[in-house]
Amino acid sequence: MIENTPSDSTAAEDVITEGASVEVSARDQAIPNRTPELTIVVPAMNEEDSLATLHSRLVDVCGAACGEAADAFEIVFIDDGSTDSTWERMVTLSEGDYRTKAIRLRRNFGKAAALSAGFSVARGDIVFTMDADLQDDPDEIPRFLSALSGRSDEGAGAAQEDARTKKTPAGESAAYRSDRFVSTLDVVSGWKRVRHDPWHKVLPSRVFNALVSGITGVRLHDHNCGFKAYRREVLAELDLYGERHRFIPVLAAARGWKVGEIEVQHHPRAHGKSKYGLSRLGKGFLDLMSIYLLTDYARRPLHLIGSAGLVSFGLGTLGLLYLSAMWVITRLGEGDVLHLHSTAIFYYCILAILFGAQCVLAGLIAELIVSVSAARDRSLRGLQKGPGSVFSPGGVFSPDSVCSSGSGTASNLALHHVSYSVSQIAGFGDRSVGGGGKASAKATG
Repeated sequence: MIENTPSDSTAAEDVITEGASVEVSARDQAIPNRTPELTIVVPAMNEEDSLATLHSRLVDVCGAACGEAADAFEIVFIDDGSTDSTWERMVTLSEGDYRTKAIRLRRNFGKAAALSAGFSVARGDIVFTMDADLQDDPDEIPRFLSALSGRSDEGAGAAQEDARTKKTPAGESAAYRSDRFVSTLDVVSGWKRVRHDPWHKVLPSRVFNALVSGITGVRLHDHNCGFKAYRREVLAELDLYGERHRFIPVLAAARGWKVGEIEVQHHPRAHGKSKYGLSRLGKGFLDLMSIYLLTDYARRPLHLIGSAGLVSFGLGTLGLLYLSAMWVITRLGEGDVLHLHSTAIFYYCILAILFGAQCVLAGLIAELIVSVSAARDRSLRGLQKGPGSVFSPGGVFSPDSVCSSGSGTASNLALHHVSYSVSQIAGFGDRSVGGGGKASAKATG
């Protein structure tokens, strides 16, 4: 019996087509489509000497924490406007490991913007943030996972904890430890009890942490620590811009998420130099004021501004009533007559009344702005529920979002505030290998 077979030329064409298809999709087939359990977000600026060591240690630690699932984690580097070879190192790492991705910002936008860019592509159920200067120890990651799940450390993590407990009997803070078992946490912040930094950085940081804890009520020893772990649902509700990255636990706690901390090791800086100076103290205090307003009075600004206005208005009114009574009494009796225009307190009372009236009016205007913004957010939320882009939470590269030159666009970035601009990406599939892919996010905040 003779079977129907294609001609030789047709068979050759099929072979060529098949070979081309295999060549084009070889990397896509090599990259698993599994959603990772962990995402490590590492912002960096001029840290070319430490990236390779950090990446190697992260791969080892995360691989051990995830067991046999080699693709159960991903590492996202963000180059925040580096002027050295940091981006080239990131591209090299992403080429050698499909679990490693890199995003390059057009200039230095600040740590909050860099973290926001990393969060927008993070797909893991648990998202870690850490600095790239090797002062944060990747070996602490299992302990963060234990704290999130409400369990004490096991295995290697327990050995580290025992060693640390011998040095510092207090161990973890009371917010985390209670008879070696606590309820599940949503945010775990690191506490660098022993810091290997200059005193002019340690002392202001401790004062700042005390102020934040006292004003916001979120009792953490080290709000400034960049080593933190979050459940992805927490980050989906937060907007980062300015210098708000220091207050993520405060913002999360204000929305009802459970926040705790663990003590972590802190190593001396081995390469490069610190990117922070004394100028951040003033900015940090101003940010603290705004955070206090946003967390306690974001939806009721009249209660704060109006209350101050009512107090001022009331004091001014009482002062004028007293002066009016004295003006009458001094004219009915004997003694010096009171002249209001020659009394300084008379003008202070008038100023207090005017200030109080302005505060009440400002509070009413703020209430109107909040109401209009809430209505706008409800209308925009429907638009943001569409298919995720490359930079949307959980989004992946798709043919529709990638140009023929291998670039991915982020025009439909599903974020509330975008305060950065992306110039290059690497590691997001074969379309951005080598850092050739480009993407941009228009600033809206």
